[in-house]
Amino acid sequence: MNIYVVRHCKAEGQSPSANLTEEGYLQAERVAEFLHGKPIEHIISSPFLRAIQSISPFAEKIQVNCHLDDRLSERVLCGENNVNWLEMLRHTFTDLEICYEGGESSTSAMNRALAVITDVRNSGFSNVVIVTHGNLMSLLLKHYDTKFGFEEWASLSNPDVYHLQFEGEVPIIQRIWNG
Repeated sequence: MNIYVVRHCKAEGQSPSANLTEEGYLQAERVAEFLHGKPIEHIISSPFLRAIQSISPFAEKIQVNCHLDDRLSERVLCGENNVNWLEMLRHTFTDLEICYEGGESSTSAMNRALAVITDVRNSGFSNVVIVTHGNLMSLLLKHYDTKFGFEEWASLSNPDVYHLQFEGEVPIIQRIWNG
């Protein structure tokens, strides 16, 4: 089974309704070209607009509906904007249980993403695209590779694509985007 985990393209902001930037729309076209030719049978996306817009050109190209799943929404670090958010985020990669007021722990967010992976693995599909956000993507990857941490999150690009190839319980993970 192959799961392609896609981080959304460049967006105008962090709100659920933030559109892609002009550059982001061009990136979405490049993502469509990049994924074209892979035998994708199913697409699942975060309901955030920037995620949907990032995969729509590909979904239209291969004529596969994009299914929305709230479990792929970005992880909320804390309930209010905080000037120290980057340092707070760094701590959540070493203490997976830390939960800031109004936020979600890394473990909780990771479990959401893993539930999607479990559903996909039980779906009967062999080639699936999942579209999500940087923090959630990095936590998912961390579950399978504990070396994946804050620095790896910081090195993600918008967009980014990781290939998870499952032949057993633990996938072979490969970053395949070089956009």
